[in-house]
Formats: sequence, C-alpha cells, structure tokens
Amino acid sequence: MFYPTRSLSVWDHSLSLRSSQKNLTTISHNLLVHFQVYYLHMLTIDEGKIAVKLAREALTQYVKKHVKIKPESLPKIFDEKQGVFVSLHKSHNLRGCIGYPQPFMPLGLAIIDSAISAAARDPRFPSIRPEELEDVVIEVTILTAPKNYDVENTKLPEVVQIGRHGLIVSHGMFTGLLLPQVAIEWGFDSIDFLSQTCLKAGLPPDSWLDPRTDVRYFEGQIFAEAGQEGDVIEKDIMQCE
Repeated sequence: MFYPTRSLSVWDHSLSLRSSQKNLTTISHNLLVHFQVYYLHMLTIDEGKIAVKLAREALTQYVKKHVKIKPESLPKIFDEKQGVFVSLHKSHNLRGCIGYPQPFMPLGLAIIDSAISAAARDPRFPSIRPEELEDVVIEVTILTAPKNYDVENTKLPEVVQIGRHGLIVSHGMFTGLLLPQVAIEWGFDSIDFLSQTCLKAGLPPDSWLDPRTDVRYFEGQIFAEAGQEGDVIEKDIMQCE
C-alpha cells in the first residue's frame, strides 16, 4: 500500500488553500505514478495466452533449429519494458527457469530470451532436447518492478506476504531470487522464504538479518500451459501446489 509522506490531516489547518491544493495535487500525482508502476504488469488472459505461445514458439524454434525468433505483430503491452521469468516443467518437476527481475527490455523480447535461456542456459539442468518438447510445460511469470521493504531487516518476517511477494536478496556480489509461487509450492513461512532466498544467492540462510543485506520484493502474474491442447490459464498463486 502506498502512503504519502505527509497527509493533509487536522494538524494541517495552518496551510493556506493554495498550499493544500498543491499538496493534494502532489499526492494525487504520486498515487497515479504508484498505480501505474504497480499494475503496469497486469495482462489480460488473451495477452497472457500470447505470452505463453510466444515462449513456446521461441523454445521450439531454438531447440529444433537453433533459431532465435523475433517479436512481431504483438499487442502494444509487449513493447513495454517489463520483468519476466519463464519456467519449464517436465513431469511436474522443474526443468529450467531463467528471466529478468528488472524491466530491462521490452516484454516480447524478454519472453523470447528467457524461454531460450531456460531451455539452454540454466546451469542446473542439461539443455532441452527436441524429443522432450512435447513433455515440457511452459509457465510465464510477469513481474512488477522490485521494491524495498520500508522496515529494518529484523522486521522482515512481519511484512513478507506469502503467496503475494517474490523475493530478491543481495549482499555484495551475491544475489538470489525466488518467485512468489515457490513459497506456496514448498509450504514456506516468511522466515523459511527469506532463508531459502539467501541460500539461492549462495549466502548463509540467516543473511537476511544483516543490515547490509538488501531484501526487495515484487509480485507476479502467472500464465501457464494446461493440458495437451495448448490451452493457457492464469494461475492463482495461492493454488500453486
């Protein structure tokens, strides 16, 4: 939730009308910017279907022909810079997951690059083989821009929202990220989630307590393939088990 740094409450009675109008305008502008940033990631189900099909096409063309497709004839939202992760699953097990936590590039291009990287550049798994393609299920998670928690690190367990927040932990050259659905899939509470994100970064599990450790959060919107007919659904993170 966004809170203005100063609200126009009873103790503001000494402000002139002009000053009050100026403050209200500033607050209205800040709220507008907040909602633009916070909800910019929201795709319609039709746009979500396009996102997943784009990832599927990028995956197929690269694995079969080593060709990187170009984002063409896509809705305007795919031209906006947006964070995204592409996850590949096989037999309900992770088979690759790579993406961009920051909005560095247009969404269409980021989806293509992430799909290819998840298939061929995730160091945890061998590259996807052509014969595996029909067994791979694709999931695309669209991300909001990461934000810092406005509390001391020792208070983080109180503000991390399981089922809503994904986490990024950074300390020096070490950085780790876990998507919001990971906490639900593994039954983590907020301390578990913070600790596991530290481990993902290659840090001790209690590193989030160190005031020098930067902990940021983001939210995600998930679209995934469902069934063998190429159907795409929007997943409720709280149902990601």
